[in-house]
Amino acid sequence: MKLRELLILTLSVLYLAPVHADKLAHLRSSRQIITVDQISAPYYTIQVVALKEPPQNAEFFAELNEVYEYNCNDGFVRYTVGRYASFGDALDDLNILKAKGYQDAFILNTRKISIVNTSGSSFTVDKNQAPVAGKRYTIQIAAFRFPVYVSEFKEFDSVVEYYMADKIYRYCVGDYDGSEVMAELLKVRERGYQNAFLVPIEKYAPYRIE
Repeated sequence: MKLRELLILTLSVLYLAPVHADKLAHLRSSRQIITVDQISAPYYTIQVVALKEPPQNAEFFAELNEVYEYNCNDGFVRYTVGRYASFGDALDDLNILKAKGYQDAFILNTRKISIVNTSGSSFTVDKNQAPVAGKRYTIQIAAFRFPVYVSEFKEFDSVVEYYMADKIYRYCVGDYDGSEVMAELLKVRERGYQNAFLVPIEKYAPYRIE
């Protein structure tokens, strides 16, 4: 079957297929982690922890719904909550956090830290680009802020995990030539992964961790 025919078939089946529930909903975290890539006002925030490596479990921030992440040049990743115009504005919230058990929390003036330049670390993929015969592709089925066990993807025999500089874990299946990958993408979407899309393997390969 020619590539153009596969594209038409894919669109037709997706249009007719019933809408699947989010198969990965139970894996997603409600915690919002905001990576700060530029120091700007308001400059005061409350640091709850500084780590050499990002936490591996979403429950690490069980009591915090929104956390700011500062990847600093001293090798630590600082996690904070709130943004305040002055030291005094942050005091009440600091006392509340300490009452919740964050005894090491303190008010941080972000003008005193230096963060890593993250320009160029974003991993964008053109999801609408047609595959090219002779080029190798994989199919991304999920992306998470925190890692999950690949065994969660029971529909697939082998799932590859990638961890990018943007601190997002991506999960992909397969290694296909561009001439056949559209048919494989259709199969993946029929299994309920409606948001799956193609990725040139060479783009993710340096970041494979499993």
